[in-house]
Amino acid sequence: MDVNELFWQASIHDIKKGYKDETTHFTCLLCGEKIEKGIIYPHEGVLYEAEKFIQHHITAAHQSVFHYLNGLNKKMTGLTDHQSHILRLFYEGKTDQEMKEELEIGSAATIRHHRFALKEKERQAKTFLAMMELLKEQNQKEESFVPIHKTATMVDERYDVTISEEQQLLEKHFPHGIGKELARFPKREKQKIVILRAITKLFDEAKQYSEKELNAIIQPIYEDYVLIRRYLIEYGFIDRTDDGSAYWVKK
Repeated sequence: MDVNELFWQASIHDIKKGYKDETTHFTCLLCGEKIEKGIIYPHEGVLYEAEKFIQHHITAAHQSVFHYLNGLNKKMTGLTDHQSHILRLFYEGKTDQEMKEELEIGSAATIRHHRFALKEKERQAKTFLAMMELLKEQNQKEESFVPIHKTATMVDERYDVTISEEQQLLEKHFPHGIGKELARFPKREKQKIVILRAITKLFDEAKQYSEKELNAIIQPIYEDYVLIRRYLIEYGFIDRTDDGSAYWVKK
């Protein structure tokens, strides 16, 4: 299952842990790393069983689940940059005085106000989650939407695509199959995202590509491979070094 789909389908309990316990392995919900069960993993002189090693992976690769979630696009979290900054300071155990100095706030009362506002947001989120759970129970035939990739740079109505719509669009634009020649690159934003998501799945998430290697994968699909490459970066599917010497799938 796609790591974005796995993340959005996970329970809050699993998201808090940062990984999902599957039949034969543990999967990191943040990047898709899989740790096979039944194996002892040596690292820097320490032996880890599988679950401890996935926990170590999350710390080493992502600092913490909190820091990863807090770093997501604000359209994903519903937080302003300022609120994200304040939450991080709370999480890191900063005193009110330290927060006043870092945020250049003159009064401790302002920090108390931020605490209250975030608590209010928490209460609203719990109410909304309960309502959505009840809605799903009431209408179990509701069609599922394609999960939004966590590294999306813009989140709006262009991501309003159901799974059946996605399949129809892929069949239309890739008449010979995904990875074969693209019939045409669509103008509509919603359709662009569907096509770009499909192209991204052709890349190895664990690999870094040179520009030449990336172009070699894209060019057989669409003649204007530079356009596709630019959109992949613009929409947050692919990232690259500043000098363009390496490209990789964003996680």
